[in-house]
Amino acid sequence: MNEPRSQAHPPAAEFLENHPFADISVGASASLQRLVTERDIQLFAAVSGDVNPTHVDALYAKTGHFQEIIAHGMLGGSLISTVLGTQFPGPGTIYLGQTLKFLKPVHVGDTLVVTVTVTALEAASRQVWLDTRCTDQDGDVVLQGEAQVVAPAEKLRIRRTDLPEPLMADKNLRYDQLLNAAKSLPRIKMGVVHPCSREALEGALDADRLGLIQAILIGPEARIRGLASECGLDLTGFSIIDAAHSHAAASRAVELAKTGEVEALMKGSLHTDELLGAVVNAQTGLRTERRISHVFVLDVPRYPKPLLITDAAINVEPDFEAKVDIVQNAIDLAHALGIERPKVAILSAVETVTPKLRSSMDAAALSKMADRGQITGGLVDGPLAFDNAVSLAAAKTKGIVSPVAGEADILVVPDLESGNMLAKQLEYLGGAQAAGMVMGARVPIVLTSRADSSHSRIASCAIALLVTAHRLKTLKALA
Repeated sequence: MNEPRSQAHPPAAEFLENHPFADISVGASASLQRLVTERDIQLFAAVSGDVNPTHVDALYAKTGHFQEIIAHGMLGGSLISTVLGTQFPGPGTIYLGQTLKFLKPVHVGDTLVVTVTVTALEAASRQVWLDTRCTDQDGDVVLQGEAQVVAPAEKLRIRRTDLPEPLMADKNLRYDQLLNAAKSLPRIKMGVVHPCSREALEGALDADRLGLIQAILIGPEARIRGLASECGLDLTGFSIIDAAHSHAAASRAVELAKTGEVEALMKGSLHTDELLGAVVNAQTGLRTERRISHVFVLDVPRYPKPLLITDAAINVEPDFEAKVDIVQNAIDLAHALGIERPKVAILSAVETVTPKLRSSMDAAALSKMADRGQITGGLVDGPLAFDNAVSLAAAKTKGIVSPVAGEADILVVPDLESGNMLAKQLEYLGGAQAAGMVMGARVPIVLTSRADSSHSRIASCAIALLVTAHRLKTLKALA
C-alpha cells in the first residue's frame, strides 16, 4: 500500500484510520511533509526540557559548529512516531523499537519528508519492520533508521482528538525592541536614589553597562560600597554622592534634577512617599502644571502590542481634574514609545454612561474633552468595560462602535486599587512583563518596586531615556 504524501502543516483530518496487519505488505509506505519552524523547536525544547543552546540560543549558535540554530535530532524522530501512530499502521500500533542515525543537521525553514516503508513481516506476532527516514527539501537524507512495531489486528476509524493550541510567547521580543530603540540614543544621567538593596543597585549598574544611563548613586556611600562588596558588584568608575539617609538622598536627588545635573531619577530602596514627597514639594520640588501620575508599560503575551495602564501607583482616588492630567501624561509616554496616535480606553464597570457610577461619568466627560481638543494626541473613548477595551469580539458582541474598543493602547482605570490589581494580575497570572514610569514632573522618574526584577528596572530605564529624548525633540520643534 502506498499512501500519498501530505502537504506541510496540512489541515488535520477529522478521523484517524489504521491499516490492520492483514492489509500490510512488504514495500507499503506512508509519509508526511513538515516545514520546521522556530516555534516547533521551541515547543520541543519546552516539552522535552532539552534547552541545549545549540537549539534555542541564537547568539550561542552563531559561535558553534553550525553557525545557526538547528533542530533537535529527536524532533525528526518524533515525526517518525507521528506517521506510525496516526497514519501507517496507525491507531492500535505498538512501538517496540527504533534505531536512528543522524546524518545531517535540520535548520529552521527546512522542509522534511518523513517516510516509513515496510521491509519485513512476521504473521505469528503481527510484527512489522520498517525503514524510516527523513529527507530535506534537497532530497538529502537527514535521519535514517529502522522501526519495529506490532500492527493492529482490527480495522479502526477514530475521531481525531482536538488539542488546545499551545501558547508560545517571546517574552524578550518587545524588551529587545525597547532596548534597541533606546540604545540608538545618547545615554542620560540618572540619579539612583538610595540604592541600598541588591535589586536596586544591580538594576542601576546593569542599565549603565548596557549604555542606557550614566548611573549617579545617591545615598550613604559606606553602605552602598559595603553592599556592592557583599554582592560581588564592581563600582569602579561609578559616581557616588554621599547622603546620610533615605530622606537626605531624596532631597539631594531632586536638587540635582532641578539644576539639570541629572536628567532622570530612579527610586532605590526607600519608600515611595519619601521620594515623591521631595518631588512634589512646592518650594524645592520638580512640580509642573501637571499632576504627577504613574504609567505601567506591560508586554502581555496574549495582547498584540504594548499595553499601558494608568494610574495604578500614585493617585489613590483621583478627582476629575487629576484624571485629565493622568490621561495626558499617558498619551505623552505613548508618543515617546513611538505610538503616534494612541487609543485610550477610559475604564468603568460598564460601557454605558450611568449617573450612579462616577467612573462612567468621568469617562464620558474625558472623551468629550478629547473631542474638543482639551486632551490632545490620542483617540479617547469611554466608558468601556475591560473586555470591550481589549477584545474586538467582546465589543462586537455588545454592539459597541468605537475607534478604541478592542484595540486600546492605554487603559485609564477609575482608581489606584483597581489599576494596581489589574496590572499585578496581568503580570503574575497573565505572564506580562512590566516596566513603569512617573510622568508629570520635570524629569521622568523610574518608580520601582522591591519585587521588580533587574529586567524590569532596565526596561524602565530604557523608557526614561526615550521619554527624555522625546521631550528634547518636542522642545526643539517648538523653539
